[in-house]
Amino acid sequence: MEPDGMERSLAPDPGSAEFTAALEGDSGSIAEARRVAADFLIRVQTEYGLPVTERAMDLAQLVVSELVTNACKYAPGPALLCLRVTGAVVEIEVWDSDPVLPVARAADAGRVGQHGLEIVMAVVQGFSARREPVGKRITAHLPLLDDPMPPAG
Repeated sequence: MEPDGMERSLAPDPGSAEFTAALEGDSGSIAEARRVAADFLIRVQTEYGLPVTERAMDLAQLVVSELVTNACKYAPGPALLCLRVTGAVVEIEVWDSDPVLPVARAADAGRVGQHGLEIVMAVVQGFSARREPVGKRITAHLPLLDDPMPPAG
């Protein structure tokens, strides 16, 4: 049974899984999104037999938390969280109603707060932000394994 307001869909490829959650956009959405991400990755392990390291689980929750925090802080109203696994990568996508694209600020150890996007960009394999007809969509790619492609040598 899925929690209220959430839909689950599976792509035709058995190595792909997708889950979308509608979030209220309030401060409770952040904890809910972290829980949804953890539950999704646990299901990926149990239902699909795909490996997900503890580090990947922790980083996915961190990235979800930071992206949903920004959506709640800067965009009025609801947000969508879409989690998608293809191969050995989880794609984390957050849609919100604010069309202004985020910009990572230069690192500044003296700055209090506003480091979320810096953190996200430091831990993900890929990151994109694009405007939608309404709002924007932020997408981050995170490997399920700690080091999916070890260096040659």
